[in-house]
Amino acid sequence: MKRLLLVILLAVIALPAFAVSPSEILGDPVLEARAREISGELRCLVCQNQSIDMSDADLAHDLRVLVRERLTAGDSNQQVLDYIVARYGEFVLLTPVFALHTVMLWIAAPAFLLIGIGLAILGNRRNRGRLATGELSAEEAAALERLTAGTDAPQ
Repeated sequence: MKRLLLVILLAVIALPAFAVSPSEILGDPVLEARAREISGELRCLVCQNQSIDMSDADLAHDLRVLVRERLTAGDSNQQVLDYIVARYGEFVLLTPVFALHTVMLWIAAPAFLLIGIGLAILGNRRNRGRLATGELSAEEAAALERLTAGTDAPQ
């Protein structure tokens, strides 16, 4: 049973290796390595959470072929990325660029985290201060009186 689970796990881990078909692979290992590097930075527009290197969607295949064509034509890595971004927009990049129009993407998550931590600390201090005095508010005292009225001991 353990061997079967191990085989299934290894098969699932190896799935991205089958996304690039042998017909796409370039003969020059240096160009192929550059193509793989660029493909790892580009988002599959169908899957949206995978790079085109890991996706087996038709559009990802077309983008991988386009990357390899541009590299074969002599473009640098940045020129290839610029060409694809010009064609498909910045959404095609897995890591968004840090620019004025994307500042909220970069700042929102840490800001919300800090706000949440601050609110948790503030709430903890407020509750700790109230619990430390041991005093009940008027409403709590009245509710306690109602609950205990008429019963001296549990039966």
